[in-house]
Amino acid sequence: MNRLKFGLMILIAFILLLLALRYIMGYMPREARNLPFFAFCSFSRMLVAYIFAFIFAIAYGYASATRKWAEKTLLPALDILQSVPVLGFFPVAVLLFISVFKGERFGIELASIFLIFTSQAWNMAFGVYESIITIPKDLRRASAAYGLKGWLRFKRLFLPACAPKLIYNSMMSWAGGWYFLMACEIISLGSIRHRLPGLGSFLLLSSAKGRFDLILWSLMVLILIIVALDTLVWRPLSLWANKFTYQMTATGETAPQSPLLSLYKDIIIFLRLDYIEIKFLKLAGIIDRPIKKLYSRLKGWAFWQSLVKGIKAVALIPICGGAIYVAYWVTIGLMNIFSRPFPAEAKFIPLAILASFARLSAAYILCLAWTIPMAVLIGKNERLSKVLTPLIQIAASIPATALFPLIVVVVIHYLWGGMDLASILLVLTGMQWYVLFNLIAGVRSIPADLDQAVKSFGVSGWNYWKRLILPAIFPSLVTGSITGWGGGWNALIVSEYLFFRGKTHTAFGIGMLLDKATYEMGDSLMILLSLTGMILTIVIMNRFVWRRLYEKAATKYVIEF
Repeated sequence: MNRLKFGLMILIAFILLLLALRYIMGYMPREARNLPFFAFCSFSRMLVAYIFAFIFAIAYGYASATRKWAEKTLLPALDILQSVPVLGFFPVAVLLFISVFKGERFGIELASIFLIFTSQAWNMAFGVYESIITIPKDLRRASAAYGLKGWLRFKRLFLPACAPKLIYNSMMSWAGGWYFLMACEIISLGSIRHRLPGLGSFLLLSSAKGRFDLILWSLMVLILIIVALDTLVWRPLSLWANKFTYQMTATGETAPQSPLLSLYKDIIIFLRLDYIEIKFLKLAGIIDRPIKKLYSRLKGWAFWQSLVKGIKAVALIPICGGAIYVAYWVTIGLMNIFSRPFPAEAKFIPLAILASFARLSAAYILCLAWTIPMAVLIGKNERLSKVLTPLIQIAASIPATALFPLIVVVVIHYLWGGMDLASILLVLTGMQWYVLFNLIAGVRSIPADLDQAVKSFGVSGWNYWKRLILPAIFPSLVTGSITGWGGGWNALIVSEYLFFRGKTHTAFGIGMLLDKATYEMGDSLMILLSLTGMILTIVIMNRFVWRRLYEKAATKYVIEF
C-alpha cells in the first residue's frame, strides 16, 4: 500500500510539473520556446551514445584487466584516447559519417553521437578495469574453488565488483557528455560547419550573441533534466550499488532501500516482465541444449575440426582485407597531409604543451585540495549525500560556454591573472568532477566493519586518514586522476580559446593552437601535429606515472579478507 501511495505521488508530481512547464513557457522569449524539443534531441543523442559507451566500457575494461597482452596494449591506448580533445575526433567524425552519408542529417547525427561517445566511454572503461584488478584474491580463489568459469565467473564475480564504479562513472559520463555537448552538436572543420538542433548548439549560439536571458533559460532546462535523472535513476542505483561493497564479516545491517527502486520492481512484476524473461531463458536453454550436444559430438571428429578451422581462416580473409584497406587509405591520407610544408605555428607546439601542462598541474593541485575531503564527507554522510550529490551533478554538467560570462566579466576584468587564471579555472571544471565521483565511490567501498575496527582502536585525526582513508581510496584516486587529467586535456579546447560577444579571448597553449587550426584555418596538418605532440606527452605520463601507480594500487592497496 505504501508503494502504491508513493507511485501515485510520483504520478501527481509529474502531472503538476507538466502543467508548470506549460505555464512557464508562456513567459519564455520567442527564441527559447523550442527548448523542450532541443532538450529531447540532445537527451536522445546522449542516451544512444551512453548505451554504446556502457557496452564498450565493460568489454574494453574486462579485456584490459584479465589479459596481460591487452593490459600492455589496450590500457595505454585508452589513456591516449581519453586525453584526446573532442576536436581531435572531428576529422574522424567528418570522414567516417558525414562524408559517407554525403552531408545528410542521418550522417551528422551519427557523427554527433560518436563525438558524445568519446566524452562518455573512457572513464567508465577505467572504472571497470580498476574494479576488476582490485578484487580481493580470496574472492578470486573462492570463485575458482566453486568452479566459476566463463560467463558465470563474469556474472557472479566481475560484474558485481564493477557495479559501484560503473554507476558513479555513468553519472560522470552523463555530466561529461553535457559538458562537451556544444562541440558535439556544432561540428566545424575550417569553413565546413554542420549544426544540429539541441541544447548544446542553442547554448553556444546564445553565448556568442551575449544573450544572458537565453543562456539562463537553457541552463534551467538542463538543470531540470539533471535533477530528474538524479531522482529517477542515479539515486536509486547508487543505493542499490551498496549491495556490492566488500565486508570483512557478515553483518546484520542492510543497505538502505530506495522507494523508487521498489516501485520499479513492482512495475516489472505487474507487467509480467520477469515472467517473460524466465520463459525466454527457458526457451533459449531448450534451443541451446541440443545445439551444444551436436557441437560437442561434431567437435570430436577430426574432419569437422579441420572444417571449423578452415571456416575461421576464410572468415579472417575479409576482416584482414578490410583492415588493410582502411590502413591503406589512412596511410595515403596521412602521407598527403604530411607532404605539405609545415605551418609556421608548428614551431610553437613544444612551448604550447609546456604552458598547457603547467595549467593542468595547477588545476590538479586545486582539485585534490577540495575533492578528497569533500568525497569523504559525502561518502560517510548519507543525509549530506542526498543534498550534495544532485548539486554536484548539476555543477559538473554545466557546459563550459555557459560559464563564459562569469569567467570573462569577473576573472579577466577584476582578478589578477587575466586569461591565464581564467583558463586554469575552466580546466578545473573539466577535471575535478572525474576525481570527485571516483573518490566518492572509493570511500563508499570501504567495508563498514573495517572502519569500525579502526575506530575501536582509538585511531582518529590524521592517523585515521593515514591508516585507513588514504590507503583505501588510493586505487580510486589513481583512476580519478587519470580520467581527470584526460578531462583536463579535453577542457583545454574551451579554456584557452573563448569566443564571447564577438571577441576572442586566448591563452597560449596546445588547446589554443588546436582551436585555431580547427575553427580558423581548417588545417588538418596542424591538427595532426598538435595532437601528436599531445599524445607523446600523454604516453610518457602513462609509462612513467599512471602505469606504476596502477601496479602499486593492485598490489599494495587491495582490501584482503
